Amino acid sequence: EVQLVDSGGGLVQAGGSLRLSCAASGLYFDDYCIGWFRQAPGKEREWVSCISTTDGNIYYGDFVKGRFTISSDKAKNTVYLQMNSLKSEDTAGYYCAISVSKAQWNANFYFRNNKYDFWGQGTQVTVSS
Repeated sequence: EVQLVDSGGGLVQAGGSLRLSCAASGLYFDDYCIGWFRQAPGKEREWVSCISTTDGNIYYGDFVKGRFTISSDKAKNTVYLQMNSLKSEDTAGYYCAISVSKAQWNANFYFRNNKYDFWGQGTQVTVSS
């Protein structure tokens, strides 16, 4: 069973920082992109960042690049998202997620188009003004 356990959300003031963690287990596939999408109430899903297992490339959404940093600890099968300079518009549920490579397309293509195969329960990030 694929399991993604995400954690690290909380309430912070604008300009503050949080670090999200995602512990993955039960992965039976090789080529995938693992990271986070976010979703605020009444809004569509928005991909944040992922790491590709195919080549190690890292991808960031336009709105977070320069403020957020994704990293991984392979020994712990854990991915981290360091979020700095948080803004009120970052307020959302953050979900650890995986997109698996299919057919001719790499996994990052699916992840960046909000097409996910697995995701966790989510962790709430609230940024106050």
